[in-house]
Amino acid sequence: MCRDPERSRSGPTPADGRPAWNSKLQYILAQVGFSVGLGNVWRFPYLCQKNGGGAYLVPYFILLLLIGIPLFFLELAVGQRIRRGSIGVWNYVYPQLGGIGVSSLIVCAFVGLYYNVIIGWSIFYFFQSFQYPLPWSDCPIRRNGSQAFVEPECEKSSATTYFWYRETLNITSTIADSGGLNWRMTLSLLAAWIIVGLAVLKGIQSSGKVMYFSSLFPYVVLICFMVRGLMLKGAVDGIAHMFTPKVSKRCGCYPQVWREAATQVFFALGLGFGGVIAFSSYNKRDNNCHFDAVLVSVINFLTSVLATLVVFAVLGFKANIMNEKCVVENGEKILGLLNSGVLSHDLIPPHVNFSYLTSEDYAEMYGVIKTVRGDSFDQLDLEPCVLEDELNKAVQGTGLAFIAFTEAMIYFPASPFWSVMFFFMLINLGLGSMIGTMTGITTPVLDTFKVRKEILTGGCCVVAFLCGLLFVQRSGNYFVTMFDDYSAGLPLTIVVILENISVAWIYGTKRFMQDLEDMLGFRPCTIYFYLWKYVSPICLIVLIVASVIEMAVSPPGYNAWVQELATERFQSYPPWALAMCFALIIIAMLPLPVVFIARKFNLLPDGSNNQQYHQTLQCPVVLQISVVRLSGT
Repeated sequence: MCRDPERSRSGPTPADGRPAWNSKLQYILAQVGFSVGLGNVWRFPYLCQKNGGGAYLVPYFILLLLIGIPLFFLELAVGQRIRRGSIGVWNYVYPQLGGIGVSSLIVCAFVGLYYNVIIGWSIFYFFQSFQYPLPWSDCPIRRNGSQAFVEPECEKSSATTYFWYRETLNITSTIADSGGLNWRMTLSLLAAWIIVGLAVLKGIQSSGKVMYFSSLFPYVVLICFMVRGLMLKGAVDGIAHMFTPKVSKRCGCYPQVWREAATQVFFALGLGFGGVIAFSSYNKRDNNCHFDAVLVSVINFLTSVLATLVVFAVLGFKANIMNEKCVVENGEKILGLLNSGVLSHDLIPPHVNFSYLTSEDYAEMYGVIKTVRGDSFDQLDLEPCVLEDELNKAVQGTGLAFIAFTEAMIYFPASPFWSVMFFFMLINLGLGSMIGTMTGITTPVLDTFKVRKEILTGGCCVVAFLCGLLFVQRSGNYFVTMFDDYSAGLPLTIVVILENISVAWIYGTKRFMQDLEDMLGFRPCTIYFYLWKYVSPICLIVLIVASVIEMAVSPPGYNAWVQELATERFQSYPPWALAMCFALIIIAMLPLPVVFIARKFNLLPDGSNNQQYHQTLQCPVVLQISVVRLSGT
């Protein structure tokens, strides 16, 4: 067996010439920054609430152990050992599956296009937060001559909803109506790409330093929000509602719960994007990547739990505010009905004080009136005002960050300060993920072609900004939804299962375990042998089948904003948009069969024969360690 003469104990050699992380901490923060993103804040809490509260944590944690950590460990190991980006790694492991790296790069590009738009939105809200009162606190007043009236669209929805859809997005009613560019969002997107470009301009030398701040600052904000949130009325109600297991409601026995948990585990760790492999490729070859895999996975999980605590502490406070407003408004309705003689004063319990009407008193009145009025009760137009109903209003994604959370912060003391902190946190969370995404794009290109990092990075950012103009039209939010639904899910799952198969079945799990022992100095636990060879592939196949079934039974469409009704309404994609959805999937997966066929019939050079790889590994041409060129055995 051929081994590296020096075992690369001292990092990059002169023949290698590959940049390296300045410290282990810098590398860990980079991996944490890439894996911990916006999904931890606005996707994980929603899935918890939707799938049974605390009960959802059980399938999530099981799947994290079965597929999350093993596959994360696998990507870290191959990147660290072969010291190349996603294209170079899979060209070397098995050239006929070299399309894995290309597909990974394409998915990174698709995701980066719309992900940075979200950072742009956060930048816009960040600067809007330097006002008191916050600009989404109240509905705008329109004037018609001497008359003044509240903007109807805002009156029918809410001030925060109106600010998001009309003031920020200025959204159209259909995806077919582009509405032209939204100049404020265009400038925000430009700012986002400038920030990302500067962060990754010189590769890991620049991005590593940025990670010290962008990875740690969100935790400072989350902890501050946690402390402040627990001091608010109703915070405990929100947290209790969140973590109380609701076994009868979408419990762990439902296949849908396991599918959504598996998908969240899969994307939370950034598997298949190439960023994990790219970051790991700058490590020393004897770095303990097993420890890194467990550490980053645990940090990711705990961050999701912390974010969930924060979100539902704040939403619990918001639910109490909304419930109190409901009680006051409906109490006034009842008082009006009493004064007009529609209701008898005998229906009101003697201890009820309309000047200080509590939720309990209102609930008692509501129950009595409903019982007495019977069939005619609905004519009174009274609402039950139940706190649980407010807490059950599940929101995710942009609805959580830009509507629900902003509405809650209106009622915070010193609301502009908390708003600035919140959106600065979102910017940093997004920036950490975007650095990993951009590294997943630039590293394989730099490994393959001789081009200056600065030129490649600048060129990528300019092209991405121009392509991203699609998302800053007035209809741009609909395209963000389209790309989020179709550009990554299925292609990434297929990429990762092929990664798993190429290592565990084509290269061989026993060989891979031996290579890990040579690289790490110890043999990983035997359980990984069975997880890589059997459990993970089976789980991924089930996930692919479930995803295809979900796509087949769910009508492809989007939630369009209806201005006249001031609400969202589901609309099916027009034929051209539907074609675009499937084009995203096909383009992302096309390199897989193309490269396989081209190399099968010798139409494409064998990427593993490049002299650059042999210099990197400092071994003779015939290698039989983890960086060996495989002949299909």
